[in-house]
Amino acid sequence: MFDNAKFKLILVAGARPNFIKIAPLMHALQNHPAIHAILVHTGQHYDEKMSDLFFRQLNIPQPDINLEVGSASHAVQTARIMEGFEQVCLKVKPDMVLVVGDVNSTVACTLVASKMGIKTAHYEAGLRSRDRSMPEEINRLVTDSISDYFYTTSIDADENLLKEGVDASTIHMVGNLMIDTLAKNLPNINSSALTLNLINKDRSIAWGTDFTKDNFGVMTFHRPSNVDDRQQLLTLVKIWGKIAAHMPLLFPIHPRTYKNIQLFGLQEEVDKIAQLYLVESLGYFEFISLVRNARFVLTDSGGIQEETTYLNIPCLTVRPNTERPVTIWEGSNKLIRIEDIEDEIMLILKGQGKKGKAPKFWDGHTATRIVQLIEKIAGKTAYAVQHQ
Repeated sequence: MFDNAKFKLILVAGARPNFIKIAPLMHALQNHPAIHAILVHTGQHYDEKMSDLFFRQLNIPQPDINLEVGSASHAVQTARIMEGFEQVCLKVKPDMVLVVGDVNSTVACTLVASKMGIKTAHYEAGLRSRDRSMPEEINRLVTDSISDYFYTTSIDADENLLKEGVDASTIHMVGNLMIDTLAKNLPNINSSALTLNLINKDRSIAWGTDFTKDNFGVMTFHRPSNVDDRQQLLTLVKIWGKIAAHMPLLFPIHPRTYKNIQLFGLQEEVDKIAQLYLVESLGYFEFISLVRNARFVLTDSGGIQEETTYLNIPCLTVRPNTERPVTIWEGSNKLIRIEDIEDEIMLILKGQGKKGKAPKFWDGHTATRIVQLIEKIAGKTAYAVQHQ
C-alpha cells in the first residue's frame, strides 16, 4: 500500500475547509515519481450527506486512512486524533507530515509527528488574530511553535513568524491553496442550474427567478461569540430582517446556528422574515456560485474572507479581529461591529462597497510552489540516507 522507495508524505485533513486546501496538493502530487502522498482524514468533521458530492466536485481521491474520530470537546477530540494518528505514523513511517489550517487535527497531528521525530510542515503558518479566546488561535500558536517548515499565504504571516523567533530559512510565502481550488473550478460552476432547498420555507428557490446576479446577499454565521448567546443572536436576527426588507438574503446555515435558533425560541422571528432564506448544506460549486454572484457577503467565517477577496466581492466580517488582515489591507473585506451592519449594507447597496485586489501569489499556482519545496526536502533526505 505504501511505496517505501519514495518519500512518504502524509497530508492531514480534518474539516471541510482543509479539503479545499488539500485538493490542489493531491492533484499536483498524483503519480509523482519521487513522492508518495498519503491522505489522512481524521474525521473531525464529517457530513455524510455532503461527503460524496464534495469529494466528487473537487476530484479528491478517497482518503487512504480515515480515523473517524467524530465530534467531541476540544480536549477529547484532540486526544482521540493524537491516539489514532500515532498508530498511523507507526504503520506508515512517513518522512514528513503536512498539516493545513488551524483546526484540532492540525495541532494534534503536529504534536504526534514532532514527538516521533518526524518532520512537519504547516501550510497557513503565521496567521494570527491575537485573540486567545478563539480555539483556532491556540491551535495556530502551538502548531507553529513545533513545526519544521512554514508555508505562508501572505507577508504579514512571514512577519509574525519572524517576530516569534522562527528561522527565516524555514519560512516560505507560497500563496493560497484555496485560491488554487477556486481558480481551477470557476469555469465548471454553472449558476443557471442552481436550485436551493430551503429549511425555513416549504419550497425551493432557483436562479433566474427568485434570485439573479447582484440582487441578493449571502450570509454565514457560526462563531460562538455571535450565535451562542440568545440576546446576541436575537439582535442579529432583527438586523437580518431589516436587510432582507431591501434585498433577499441567502443563508447556508451552519448546524450550530440553526440549533441555537431553535434552542433560544427564535424560529418564529426568523420565519416571519419574508426574504430570509435558510438554505440546506451546499456543495462547493453551489456555494461558490452564490458568492461570486452576490451583491455582498455578511460573515464571521475565515476562509470566505479570502474567496471574496479573490472574487472582489464586498465582504463584511462581523468580528473584532481577523487572522487574515491581508484581505482588509489589499482585498474587499472589512471588519465591522454588529451595530454597524445595517449602515454598511446600505453603503454597498448605494454602490459604495469595498473593492480590492488579489494579494501576491494568490494566482492558482500555490500547490506547484509547495511541491517544489517538498521535492527539495525529499532530495536532501534521499542524499542523507545514501551517505549514512
